[in-house]
Amino acid sequence: MSNRSVFKDENGQWKNKRDDASKAGSVHDTQKEAENAAREMLRTNGGGELSTHGLDGRIRSKDTIAPGNESKVIDTER
Repeated sequence: MSNRSVFKDENGQWKNKRDDASKAGSVHDTQKEAENAAREMLRTNGGGELSTHGLDGRIRSKDTIAPGNESKVIDTER
């Protein structure tokens, strides 16, 4: 499980970065695109916490993303 942050860089691009990484995992034109990419990366890598930063750099929202590989019980009796 890892944590990711979405923030706007000095060049005006939105970055999706794992908190313990030195480089961004992806770069986007919009905050929404960066958030969607971060959510998908968290889902496929065991879940974690997503922190979205506003234009002032402060955290404006946090969301816990569950792993996407959870096994589901399927009712086969009908």
